Parts: sequence; C-alpha cells; structure tokens
Amino acid sequence: MDWNNFVDDMNSQLRELSKANPEVTKGFGTLTKAAKESGVLDMKSKEFVALGIAIAMRCEPCIGFHVKALAKAGGSREELVDVLGMAIQMGGGPSLMYAAKTLAAWDQLVAE
Repeated sequence: MDWNNFVDDMNSQLRELSKANPEVTKGFGTLTKAAKESGVLDMKSKEFVALGIAIAMRCEPCIGFHVKALAKAGGSREELVDVLGMAIQMGGGPSLMYAAKTLAAWDQLVAE
C-alpha cells in the first residue's frame, strides 16, 4: 500500500463528503477540535490514544491520519513501536496485523 496516496485519496473523498453534507462534517470538526484542545493530556498522548483505537477498530484511513498527526506532535518511531506492543496485547491477532500496517504507514508517511 502506498500510504501517501491512500491518505491523499481519503482527504479528497472527505472533501466531497463535506460538500455533500457540510453540517455533519462541520459538527465532526468541532468535536475533533474540542477533544484536541481541552483536557490535561498533551497532543502526542492524545494521538497515541487515537492511534491505538484506530488499530483496534481496523480503520486504515484513521491510521494514516493519526500517524501523520503523531509525527507532527513530536512522536518518535520508538514510542510508536512501544504503543504498538500495547495495541497487540489488547487486541490479539487482528491488532498484530494492523500494528504491522501502522509501522509501514509511519515509515512511508514520516520518512518524506
């Protein structure tokens, strides 16, 4: 999988959805902003949580978006690998497969 193209394609699809249903997508954006800007956790910690959930829910677009956000928030590959271990422990075999996909996403999306 080419993660950069995958994320770009998903962004394009989301723009189309936003045009088709602006109120719902605006509401989701408001929720996202509130979750990120409030509370005591820093952005890197919040992105680790989001990424763990993305792996457990097997949401490939979410993995791509949160890998990029995690890198922007200062996350490292070593920290990611540690979090992937917890995702595997919590989710068993399916999380093992998506953890491998997440590491590949990091290597492609952050390497550039």
